[in-house]
Amino acid sequence: MKMGQPLFTVLKKGLYTTFQDLGRYGYQQFGVVTSGVMDSFSSQLANILVGNPRGEAVLEITMLGPKVRVEADEMTIAVCGADLSMTVNGNKAPLWKSFVVKKGDLITFGKPVTGTRAYLAVAGSFQIETILGSKSFYAKANFGTEVKEGDTIYGHVRTNQKKIGLSRHLIPRFAKDVIVRTIPGPHEDYFTEEANEQFFTDCFQAVQGDRMGYRLRGTKPLQHKEKAEIASDAIPLGGIQVPSNGEPIILLADRQTTGGYPRIATVISVDMYKIAQLPPGGTIQFERCTIETAHQHYKKREILLQNLKHPQG
Repeated sequence: MKMGQPLFTVLKKGLYTTFQDLGRYGYQQFGVVTSGVMDSFSSQLANILVGNPRGEAVLEITMLGPKVRVEADEMTIAVCGADLSMTVNGNKAPLWKSFVVKKGDLITFGKPVTGTRAYLAVAGSFQIETILGSKSFYAKANFGTEVKEGDTIYGHVRTNQKKIGLSRHLIPRFAKDVIVRTIPGPHEDYFTEEANEQFFTDCFQAVQGDRMGYRLRGTKPLQHKEKAEIASDAIPLGGIQVPSNGEPIILLADRQTTGGYPRIATVISVDMYKIAQLPPGGTIQFERCTIETAHQHYKKREILLQNLKHPQG
């Protein structure tokens, strides 16, 4: 790999700042988790705005972000996703738009305003190790590169980028109370009829969570018919397990590859950003969705991303 140039010095690393791309696919059969960005829509938009391939690695910035000093002479960046009170040299910086930063500039993230995760892309690429086809960081397996205080982040810069922004109607809104579409099953038969109905009528609060999953609490536990275990089964992104305590768990980017609890439903992929950006204490209501409708929404979003070569601001 050609040696890159210094892009940033990390003065404060923030609460949890990692390099992520779209994930480490093709290895779940060997017990390797997928990882990748939590909000793939925002990360892909950030890359599009700086002219990168959609799957290029970005900095995923969670809740309380870092403070970095720009080391490149000139560099185009874009930040999409949560509003984490980003400033450049103390001045409010734009979201959902590409802009130029210069050597010595200080980029600082403050308190969350909306959402919980922001994505910083540079025009070019970060120089970080690729493991099993992905640059995504996964701490438990020591995959990827951890962002630490005092680090210098290296990369390759592509210059002469146009400054472009996303049309306002395309910018997603991040709420504290969300409605999420889900496909019922595949283990509905493990739950009582009342529990299956309750899942789609109750309001659930996110009481605990990380990149692996969010534990939810409704007005009362979801009841199993008999046992709360199944033969170990592959777990998709957005799968909702219900262990013996009756509190659902939504499995996210760093989820395990298999699990032994029945799944009552699966969140459709285009709604996963709502979960990724849900603040602590936020609430979720689940809405029934068919596989056919989920496919339609996915195709519509894919066409949008493919066509966003020249966004307008």
